[in-house]
Amino acid sequence: MATPPELARSRYEQVTSAIRAIIEQIQALWQGMSTQSVEDDLLGEAGAKIASAVVAGQFTVADAAQAYIAAQMAAQGGSAAAEAALVAAAFTGIAPGGGPLESLLFLPAIGVRRRLAAGLSDEEAMLGGLTDMAMYASTAIADSARSADQAGMAANRSCVAYVRVVQLPACARCVVLSGQMYRHSEGFLRHPNCDCQTLPLHEDEWPDVPTPAELVDQMTPDQRRRVFTTDGARALAAGADVGQVVNARRGMSTAHVHGRELQVTSEGTTRRGQYGRSRARAGDEFARFAGQRFGAATSTRYARTATTPRLMPEEIFRVADGNRDEELRLLRRYGYLM
Repeated sequence: MATPPELARSRYEQVTSAIRAIIEQIQALWQGMSTQSVEDDLLGEAGAKIASAVVAGQFTVADAAQAYIAAQMAAQGGSAAAEAALVAAAFTGIAPGGGPLESLLFLPAIGVRRRLAAGLSDEEAMLGGLTDMAMYASTAIADSARSADQAGMAANRSCVAYVRVVQLPACARCVVLSGQMYRHSEGFLRHPNCDCQTLPLHEDEWPDVPTPAELVDQMTPDQRRRVFTTDGARALAAGADVGQVVNARRGMSTAHVHGRELQVTSEGTTRRGQYGRSRARAGDEFARFAGQRFGAATSTRYARTATTPRLMPEEIFRVADGNRDEELRLLRRYGYLM
């Protein structure tokens, strides 16, 4: 039987492989665009194909999450049985932070215009736009994988915690968190292009994941200077603690709902969406709204719930505050489990 670290490595490779495949598709589509047509391209067929590719990537990594959690628990002597089935589609179409994926994927066009205004050549502007698109797509897929992993952990009571697994090369913010243990429901600290993964735990301690100091020891001098800056690398060489050199921060997008700050998403809340259908069955009222496609109004053929926002998985864990039954109730309510 594969060991937990091997399973974590396989999950990491599964997610990064899915991301690479989607980025290759995006690169091929991007080659047919130009500075003169990039907005129209992203509002048209090319943009629709990019969005579909990213959604497919999100579905692929989310669909494999529950099997990963089950394998980890079985390898650690726990139960592979989950109390609820993961709904992979519920983790698609959403940008990191809860916004609509298609709006996020239009931002590279704005980046192209800004680069041109700054005096860059057409080629440089388009290359920068492609870099932006790759970052947004990669982050969206990796976030779907992590969110699905955490929902899968909540659905399996054998899982009590997780450890952050950091693969080099990595940034300073991630290195300093390597090997840190968190409750199964605690939010995952990440940033754009972050590819760190979770290692679910059946027990409350796990000694075999590299610590920040061990990761620093594996880095070359050039890598240390690039990640921690020249002064930071000098401080580390002098024996400074990694945690004192790096100030790891997490950015969180929030919305104010009924006087509270909650992380929510509008994705999947139409009558046709997974969550929207469940709320309609529960009797929620729907209000007409102007649809959005890459930030442009389309029509009023969709309707969103007027009073019931859809919470992101991270927000569900925060609201539930460690109560596993409440986590499961809310994950079911908002369409992530069934």
